[in-house]
Amino acid sequence: MTIYTFKDEYWKQRAQGANIKMLPWLRDHGSLTRRIQQRCDHFSVFNVKSGLSRIARDESALLNIAPYQLAWSREVFLCMDEKPVVFAHSACRARDLSGAWHALRILGNKPLGAVLFSHPQVVRRPLHYKALNAHHPLYRRAAFHLINPPARLWARRSLFYLHNAPLLVTEVFLPEILNPAAGYEEA
Repeated sequence: MTIYTFKDEYWKQRAQGANIKMLPWLRDHGSLTRRIQQRCDHFSVFNVKSGLSRIARDESALLNIAPYQLAWSREVFLCMDEKPVVFAHSACRARDLSGAWHALRILGNKPLGAVLFSHPQVVRRPLHYKALNAHHPLYRRAAFHLINPPARLWARRSLFYLHNAPLLVTEVFLPEILNPAAGYEEA
């Protein structure tokens, strides 16, 4: 059994300061896709972009690739009844697309969570959190279509491993996730 170390020096291990209604969404270790699907009539994925691109320096560090080296990246909006509720950004080393993460190239508008949580050999590392503001590139891409974006958006990220190949998944929660119809209240 391989032991994976994961020290994210850029994001926190606790969602300190997050809205109490946001905490169940941030802290859930299961499939976010499945959680959203259970709380809506129609779940969909809107693919914004997918392919080789430059990723943030802190992401490169976690994936152990040189800064400014091209990585594979995918950005999508997860939608609950046609409303975007999460902006998801994933990244991996380009070379892993022909290996462990080959299935990612053909996802299109399919949810990544279906792949990650159905494969018995995928290992997830701990969640890390950050309140993103307008200076963060993921905030800007997530809030691009919001009419009145808030001062900050909460995000979480973690590394997934398959055959020693890391995949970084970041999920930025949009304000609509707290809409009562989105089922934020816990039983």
